[in-house]
Formats: sequence, C-alpha cells, structure tokens
Amino acid sequence: MRAARLMTTEQISWENDVTGATIWLTGLPSAGKTTIAHELAGRLRAEGKRVELLDGDEIREFLSAGLGFSREDRHINVQRIGFVAELLASNGVLALVPVIAPYADSREAVRKRHQQEGTAYVEVHVATPVEVCSVRDVKGLYAKQAAGEISGLTGVDDPYEEPESPDLRIESQNQTVQESAAAVHALLTERGLL
Repeated sequence: MRAARLMTTEQISWENDVTGATIWLTGLPSAGKTTIAHELAGRLRAEGKRVELLDGDEIREFLSAGLGFSREDRHINVQRIGFVAELLASNGVLALVPVIAPYADSREAVRKRHQQEGTAYVEVHVATPVEVCSVRDVKGLYAKQAAGEISGLTGVDDPYEEPESPDLRIESQNQTVQESAAAVHALLTERGLL
C-alpha cells in the first residue's frame, strides 16, 4: 500500500493552476520569429511562468538529425516539433516554437493534434516580407542562395504557404521586438493562457 503524499501549499496551488500552451511562430527565414520568441520568453519567465523555447535549428540538430529539406522531411520535422510542444504544453509549460513550418497542411496537423489532446495552440504569423528578410539575412541564407551555393530556400525558390487565418499576424518590420512580443503576450492574456 502506498503512503499518502503530503503536498505543500505551493505544490497544490501549482497543480490547480497548470496552464500550458503552444505558441507557434511561423514565417520566412530572418522574419524575426526567434528574436520575438526570446523576448517573449524573458518576459514570461520574469512573471514566473514555465517556458521552453523549441528553436528550429536546435531541433534539427538533436531531434531531426538526418532529415533533409524535402517536403516530406520538412513535414516530419514539423510533426516531431509539434509532438514535443504539445507534450510540454499539456504539462503546464508555455512552449514557444519559432519554426518556419512552410506548409499549411503540416501546421494544420499540429493544430489538430493539440485540439485532439485538449491543449491550447496559438499560431502567430511573423509576416515579414521576403525583401526585408533578405536584407536582415541573419544566417546568410539569402546571400548563399543568390550566389547559387544553396537551393530550396523557403520563400525564394521553395514555397512558403502563408497562414490564411492565424491567431495573430505580426509585421515585424513595422514595430520593435518588444512591441511584437507584447502583442503576443496580450493575445495570451486575452485567451486566458497567462
């Protein structure tokens, strides 16, 4: 027979107030997804929230190593990230996911998984135009594509299917990182997720 476990007031409070969600930031390379996610994560942590940031590059290195950039491989990568995000969110974590996820059907599959599990999911489209992204060119991808060193760059010579009705659309070229993060924070507050 198991002994009863005594919980502290803090543990009881936490167990009764476990609100998690996946906040998926989609957009072109260099749109500002990761920068906004880091700003938002800092703000949420300062408020005492449990936050994990699932960076697309880190996921590719550790969870999706060996996958290429074909449509099928990109879909598999997005589904893996979606699975981890939902797992975190269903356990009271705010999972911030700044990942390109170029295909609408892949993103929709992730949304449906969250719906089936009863887990909150918020899609944010960081709708920065490709002209602005190519000037920012944080990782030098646009320059490499222009020089013919790489192909299959999302939004240039590989498709990016913009979300038709995201929960929030951010035009990062028209506001500061702090303003963009504040807009996501306001949406989460409005939805009762904070």
